[in-house]
Amino acid sequence: MWDSLPVGAADGSSAALTREQMAELIGGRAGAAMVFGEPVTADGLTIVPVARAGIGFGGADGGIIGGGTDIRPLGYIEIRDGVARYRPIRDIWGRVGAPLTALAAGAAASLAVRSLLDLRRRPRRF
Repeated sequence: MWDSLPVGAADGSSAALTREQMAELIGGRAGAAMVFGEPVTADGLTIVPVARAGIGFGGADGGIIGGGTDIRPLGYIEIRDGVARYRPIRDIWGRVGAPLTALAAGAAASLAVRSLLDLRRRPRRF
């Protein structure tokens, strides 16, 4: 979709796109199609992918010098027998990562305390 955008020069020459031209081009291509994928139907079930999309660009002196998009899947809409349900895609690593990090930190703290206590118990040699 984005590979059809015209490429301009970043030096401000007449070949460069202005901010207004870029906004017009992006506005013409952005919309529901960016966050709702093409529906897929099989065996009486229709799935519509749902994503979050963000677009950004920057420039200097009226010329575009960079831009990008960020599109992340959020879930899907499941349609069966005329009933639609949104099903989120859960981030399993976010739910598992925090407890594992806490467990590792606790184990490290326990080892550190034990090492300090062992050092205090040893007789000092002068």
